[in-house]
Amino acid sequence: MAHPKRKVSKQRRDKRRTHDVAPVPTMATCSNCGATVMYHHVCPECGYYRGRQIIAKKA
Repeated sequence: MAHPKRKVSKQRRDKRRTHDVAPVPTMATCSNCGATVMYHHVCPECGYYRGRQIIAKKA
């Protein structure tokens, strides 16, 4: 099996890991109620998506 010849320094290890971060999801405002919604998702507050009611919410 492969075995490292030298210890990988903390700086080199951390440089490699700089891109291993979960991206922050893009948020938008609902055109119907103004709530904050993730892109391409139905609004959890009013049930609208792209100007059409997808989920019937109770009043």
